[in-house]
Amino acid sequence: MELALLRPEEPEALIDEDAFEHDEFLPYWAELWPAALALAEALPDVRGLRVVELGCGLGVTSLVAAARGAEVVATDWAEAAIELLRRNATRNGLHVQAVVRDWREPWHERFDLAVAADVLYEQRNVEPVLARLRELAPVALVGLAGRPYEQEFLQLAAPAQQLAPRVIRLASPPQ
Repeated sequence: MELALLRPEEPEALIDEDAFEHDEFLPYWAELWPAALALAEALPDVRGLRVVELGCGLGVTSLVAAARGAEVVATDWAEAAIELLRRNATRNGLHVQAVVRDWREPWHERFDLAVAADVLYEQRNVEPVLARLRELAPVALVGLAGRPYEQEFLQLAAPAQQLAPRVIRLASPPQ
């Protein structure tokens, strides 16, 4: 599958020191991460399913799921990510509901499948991401990239019968 994606030319230029000071906000969304590509490739047949993506960033996994016939809600806490995802969905003739959401806040909508790729780059993300995945869908696919906090996530997820994450490990850790 081929998608035409608009991307920020210089993600580093998006760093806002005030936003970082307020909530340690960094523009992780602006990179095309290998874990997102791997997760998009590993998607099962999603035709007719309701799929939610946490921390969608550029939204590659959401776009692929929509192209394969899923009803998709893509979420990120970066408004710029959501705006760009909407443009990319239109550019590719796809419908994706793109919503600004913070995964630290609970929500009560339910989906058939939850996905998240390379979202465990900070320790503070582990428990909220796991909690959202558990409450949003009976099945979760999680793309891992060799981040330091992924083992903690896996240990916390392992005893839970409610969540059976399918883990995609990339051969090399992020640079």
